[in-house]
Amino acid sequence: MPENSTKGKASHKLGTFGGVFTPSLLTILGVIMYLRFGWVVGNVGLIGTLLIVTLSTAITFLTSLSISAIATNAPVKGGGAYFLISRSLGAEIGGAVGIPLYLAQALSVSLYIIGFSESLSAVFPALEVRWISITTTLVLGALALFSTQATIKAQYVIMVLIGLSLVSLVLGSPLEESQIELWGVPAAQSVSFWQVFAIFFPAVTGIMTGVNMSGDLKDPARSIPKGTFMAVGVGYVIYMLLPIILAGRADAATLVEDPLIMQRIAIWGGAILLGIWGATLSSATGSLLGAPRVLQALANDKILPKWAGFFSKVTGKEKIPKAATLFTIALTLVTVYFGDLNLIAPVLTMFFLTTYAVLNITAGVERLLKSPSFRPKFKVHWLFSLLGALGCAGVMFLINPLATIAAFLVIAIIFIWLKRRKITATWGGLGRGVLSSIIRYAILRLEKEGDAKSWRPNILVLSGSPVKRWRLIELADDITNGNALFTVSTIVSEKNVPQEKVKGYESQIMDFLGNKNIQALVRVIRAPDPFTGGIQLVSAYGLGQLVPNTILLGDTREKEHLHPYSEMIRHFYKSKKNVLIVQDDENRGFRKKQHIDIWWGGLKKNGSLMIILAYLLKNSREWQQAKVNVKMVVPTQEAYTGARENLEHIFAGMRTGFGYQILVAEGRNFWDIMAVESKRSDLVLMGLAVPEGEAAFEEYYLSLKDKTNALPTKVFVLAGQDVAFDQVLR
Repeated sequence: MPENSTKGKASHKLGTFGGVFTPSLLTILGVIMYLRFGWVVGNVGLIGTLLIVTLSTAITFLTSLSISAIATNAPVKGGGAYFLISRSLGAEIGGAVGIPLYLAQALSVSLYIIGFSESLSAVFPALEVRWISITTTLVLGALALFSTQATIKAQYVIMVLIGLSLVSLVLGSPLEESQIELWGVPAAQSVSFWQVFAIFFPAVTGIMTGVNMSGDLKDPARSIPKGTFMAVGVGYVIYMLLPIILAGRADAATLVEDPLIMQRIAIWGGAILLGIWGATLSSATGSLLGAPRVLQALANDKILPKWAGFFSKVTGKEKIPKAATLFTIALTLVTVYFGDLNLIAPVLTMFFLTTYAVLNITAGVERLLKSPSFRPKFKVHWLFSLLGALGCAGVMFLINPLATIAAFLVIAIIFIWLKRRKITATWGGLGRGVLSSIIRYAILRLEKEGDAKSWRPNILVLSGSPVKRWRLIELADDITNGNALFTVSTIVSEKNVPQEKVKGYESQIMDFLGNKNIQALVRVIRAPDPFTGGIQLVSAYGLGQLVPNTILLGDTREKEHLHPYSEMIRHFYKSKKNVLIVQDDENRGFRKKQHIDIWWGGLKKNGSLMIILAYLLKNSREWQQAKVNVKMVVPTQEAYTGARENLEHIFAGMRTGFGYQILVAEGRNFWDIMAVESKRSDLVLMGLAVPEGEAAFEEYYLSLKDKTNALPTKVFVLAGQDVAFDQVLR
């Protein structure tokens, strides 16, 4: 049983109808009085109005289904819609929707109060709208600060007034002899169906007023579904009866032209005014109760900055968020005194509709993913939630496309701000489940090899200590450039590191990379020695077809390690992995990152892979100013002409923008030429021979290191993957 419902702690809390049904229904009815229902019926006729009411209520009903599913899944505390969203989609999305939702509710208090004041001033012209608004705000604010229960009970009186106005309307008489016009005034004189729909739709969006009282309910899991459905149902019945009454009492032209048509039709016109005043005051009161509780929940979850923490404080037996309520009252006073809310009213409507859309998405995704933590008592098929979300999005653009874009922009800015703050939430979210489903879908459909055109590097970095061999990680990050995967791996000693500490090491490395703004996977394993560990890791690491295809590692400087090191390289090659060995004996690094030399022997595997790697490097932010020069050595001047024609053809087809240089040996040693030509380069790429035999490869590798010792930082490239890399370049 939820802790909110325990008898000892919740004796002051509200029941179903007092907490949800009353404020929700009165907010719904309050808006329609404000929108001149007669004008709606006159423009689109009886059939059009009934269709608009049904479509609008259908979207609200679908949203109510989603709200009920989420509310019956786990204990619901204060914060209403914000609480429901944040506990499923995470703190960032919850806050990005919750902050605008608070502002929309707080400013809607001003809208309702100004509407009440203008109506009262029309009857009593001596009263000024501004001072009526200020006085009304103070009275309603004092009531909200005094007692939540008293405020809800006051709404029963208002409900009686609205009921009286509706009875007065029903008992009224026709203004003229007329027939019911099914389609309204002629098309040339009317507003289009969708324009009328956009104007009417806000009349059914008051369901969240009661939901936002979630922290004050005895049993939210029972009260929210029941009260919300009752409010939607009763509102729908009233909205379906009103157009029938109006269409039978006056013709369409009169309904469009006369804004006071309800007063003239009613048996007592004063009852209509009482209904309008009661409904607008009730709507204002409902928002004045709900908005501070959303602000309180935002402060409780530390979504707001630290200085706003005092908004989380509550006082009295009813735990009224006094600071949040006072702030909302102050905001309302400022806006009713200075503000022209007509400019921002469309954006406020968008914030409400965005909340409804996100609630639908939340319920739909939870249901679609079949998360084991999502076990609501009230079960809703994900298709209904999806339809509700699409309906909300469609209505938003119908009402006001610019306001919709503005609302999305505000939410996006808040989301980015919260994301950069790296808020730590203890309740988790749907994000991991969604990503897991996407990953599963992608991996199961990933081809075993794929064609050369779709090749991407998936790099496994054998970094050892990331601090000591940072250049390996730096190079992998520049090659992948946020467009491909790479993994930073460390092999620790089985003797010195127990298994239970491995996760701690992984967390430390992830934090280290995060501080360096590096996005990479991390893997730490235990092994008898680094070379055995490297072989084990390359053999076992990966998920399905998503396994590393390129191994990036440093050189070995210890002669006694040469044999196991060479065996490890041979294993990588036999495992069909590309191998990149970074050699930087003097720890010079990549210096200015302005010159890359590729010593090339043609479009064979190593040659093509080196061109691809250099191209990927040059596309990164760190190397984008680099000049890549492909260098080839030919023995004689006669060979120069043929090589030049061949290179011109090849490089024209590759479209890399690289320069190339053909050097004539004329008896000079290749290694001497390389030492002279590349001594000022920042990075040198050259191919590595296939490791055929044990002793032969060790001898070859020692010789290669010796001959290139004078060069700056080098990367030896060995293409071992079964991919036609030359096809990538064509």
